[in-house]
Amino acid sequence: MKLKVFPLGVLAALGLLACGLAPSCPAQPAPAPKTFNVRDFGATGDGTTKDTAAFQKALDACAVSGGGEVLVPAGHYLIGSVQMGRSTILRLQQDSVLTGSGDAADYPMMDVRWEGRWQPGRRALIYAANVDHTGIIGPGRIEGNPEMAAPQNPRGAVVLEPISCNDVRWEGFSVTQGRNWATHPTYCADVEITNVNIQGSRDGIDIDSCKNVRVEGCDIDTGDDAISIKSGRGLNGARIGKPAEDILISHCILNCRGFACLGVGSENSGGIRNVRLEHCQLSAPRAYVVYIKTRVGRGGYDDNIAGDDLDVTAGSFLHVNLISIGNANTVDDPVPGPLGIPEGRNFRFSNIRVSGGTLADVSQISADKPLQGLVLENITGACAKGISLQHVNNAVLRGIQVTGFTGPLLATNDVTGSGLDGAVKYIPPPPRETRKPAPPPAPAPQ
Repeated sequence: MKLKVFPLGVLAALGLLACGLAPSCPAQPAPAPKTFNVRDFGATGDGTTKDTAAFQKALDACAVSGGGEVLVPAGHYLIGSVQMGRSTILRLQQDSVLTGSGDAADYPMMDVRWEGRWQPGRRALIYAANVDHTGIIGPGRIEGNPEMAAPQNPRGAVVLEPISCNDVRWEGFSVTQGRNWATHPTYCADVEITNVNIQGSRDGIDIDSCKNVRVEGCDIDTGDDAISIKSGRGLNGARIGKPAEDILISHCILNCRGFACLGVGSENSGGIRNVRLEHCQLSAPRAYVVYIKTRVGRGGYDDNIAGDDLDVTAGSFLHVNLISIGNANTVDDPVPGPLGIPEGRNFRFSNIRVSGGTLADVSQISADKPLQGLVLENITGACAKGISLQHVNNAVLRGIQVTGFTGPLLATNDVTGSGLDGAVKYIPPPPRETRKPAPPPAPAPQ
């Protein structure tokens, strides 16, 4: 059979010519994303009229049309909870402010993940579930409503909460939140959070059973953990077994007024692994900068947790508590027996510049499951107390050059490794419930 040959011009006219067949085929620019302006859907931006319906219509039109950008011009938009769809970017222009409504009816009840368990709670101010390629781009601001965030049973509304989403992008905007977590990506993969400013009274970013997460260039100032990494609680979390893994936090400014700049746990029953904190400025005047925490009955593991090139301007640097002295078990639904004792492996911290409290307290570890691998190297500056280690195998300490501390630089118990010369015996403090109260002050002279 003889094949009919068409001229190139005919093929091009028919739209059948591939670039690879043409002698010269200029690259075609990608089509501009479709834009859906919330004003075109009825948003007023006057700060008093609820614009929830207009926002939802714009978001839905974008997703149903195959994706694009929902544009929020300058203005003050009062909204309740809205849901983002697939392939949708919410673009907040300069001087655009989204403020959460103060009406509980504007936040539907649903199953939410709260402190490691699925339970009833209020839907987030901006919510997405089971969709790919979503994001928020600034430079605008999103304000959560503290009263709607406050209830703990059921859980109040957080500000941003994507659940089971892939390719989540947040960039260049600000978030304020009071009385609850600000942002809570859950069961997500490929999450990028860059140049986001978060102010709040509780956690800034809670990374919950997510994979491949990058947090870069963010400025977070909170009353609880600036960033917290979680993976479920007790037997429920262990049964589901979704780890939080492959997480990079870099070039951030993290300030915590009450707990930790980076909290790893305490809900770690699904496992936490491959977390790296680098090139950051950290301050926790009332607590610890890095707190790796869990308790007996939660099981799980913390594996390959690293920090490098960190400036600690206030607060104690490292605290590791895998058993929670004084509150030694998960209250309900524990992982039973030896499986309920958490495991720690491969903690490494290097090139740290400290100024403040305790350098490292890595003493609250189960003797039945010692920490396997700890490296502390090239740490300089001043601290109030030195290093306490207990139940640690394969510790490596080198290049520790600090001043200003009282007591020994290093105290150990049941520790193997190198760089341990000159250590004194570590004596655990008595449990909290047996500690003697401080004596009353002496009466003032008459």
